[in-house]
Amino acid sequence: MKVAELMQPDVRTIDPDASIADVVVSLADAHISALPVVDHAGRMLGVVSHTDVIAVEAEAEERERSELLRDTAVRDIMTPRTLTISPEEDVREAARQMLYAEVHRLFVASGGDLVGVISTTDIVRAVATGKI
Repeated sequence: MKVAELMQPDVRTIDPDASIADVVVSLADAHISALPVVDHAGRMLGVVSHTDVIAVEAEAEERERSELLRDTAVRDIMTPRTLTISPEEDVREAARQMLYAEVHRLFVASGGDLVGVISTTDIVRAVATGKI
C-alpha cells in the first residue's frame, strides 16, 4: 500500500512569524500534535510540535509565560529538520522511518510541495480496519 492511500491531504500549516499562542490554538482546534512551518511561498521550513511548546514553557518563569506565548515567534522554537516521504513510497517504509526517527508523523512531499501528512494513527487505523 502506498503512502498516498493513507495520508491526510488537508494539512494545517503555520507561518514562521506566528506566535506560540497561535500554535497552541491551532493544535488544540485541530486535535493534532504538530504543524509544518511554511513560508509565504509554501516551502516547508520546519515543524513545531506540542513538545516544542512544552519545552520552552518549562524553561520560563511563571510570570514570563504569558509574554512568552504572546511574543515568541514559531521560528524561534521550531525544529528546522522536517522529515518527509514521497506519496509513492510504501507505507511500511513510512512506518520504519517513524520508528527509527522516533516521530509520530511524516509530512508527504511531491516535487518539493507539501501534499499531505501520514501519522502513526493513520497506519494503526489501516491495520485495525483490515486495509493492511
